[in-house]
Amino acid sequence: MQNSLSTLSPRSLWLYAATTLALLVWSGIGAYELPTWAMEVAPVVIALPILLATHRRFPLTTLLYALILLHFAVLMLGGHYTYARVPLGFWMQEWFGFERNHYDRIGHLMQGFVPAIVARELLLRLTPLQRGGWLFTLVTATCLAISALYELIEWGAAVALGSGADEFLGTQGDPWDTQKDMFMAWLGAMAAQLLLARWHDRQIARLARP
Repeated sequence: MQNSLSTLSPRSLWLYAATTLALLVWSGIGAYELPTWAMEVAPVVIALPILLATHRRFPLTTLLYALILLHFAVLMLGGHYTYARVPLGFWMQEWFGFERNHYDRIGHLMQGFVPAIVARELLLRLTPLQRGGWLFTLVTATCLAISALYELIEWGAAVALGSGADEFLGTQGDPWDTQKDMFMAWLGAMAAQLLLARWHDRQIARLARP
């Protein structure tokens, strides 16, 4: 049996799934624009079944499950309001004097922060790669690749849907929005590794013990 402190128990896993589904239902009820909501929460719909299906054969660390749930929440909140209309972004705009709603920057920061720990865990547990400079570099590069792929998906949506993709893109008139989004993902990837590496290593070590 895996160390209960390092991964979710079966009961906790179902609670995790129920929480995610409850948030998903909430985000869909009264969503500002249903097509945009569907595109924004698609990663949740894809990832949750994978997490449930792989838990017995390849349980993740508790830290990673918690980060993924937090990322789910950020995506679903953005899907409910659209990123340009999330109240938190308006509060930030008022508090700090921003010219626009910056909630989407939080989303792209998370797009680097959480995948960094996902990539780090998979590389450490499934490959011979050891902790050090190459691990840090490959994790960061992976997060930048994910961010670039997402921007390509946004571009494809814009081409396919025309003005109907405006809410999904959420550029709010910023011509450098794509570059800033990728920069935030890069910052998130760097921050996650610098802040969480030791905690993550301890959980991976405990998970490896019978």
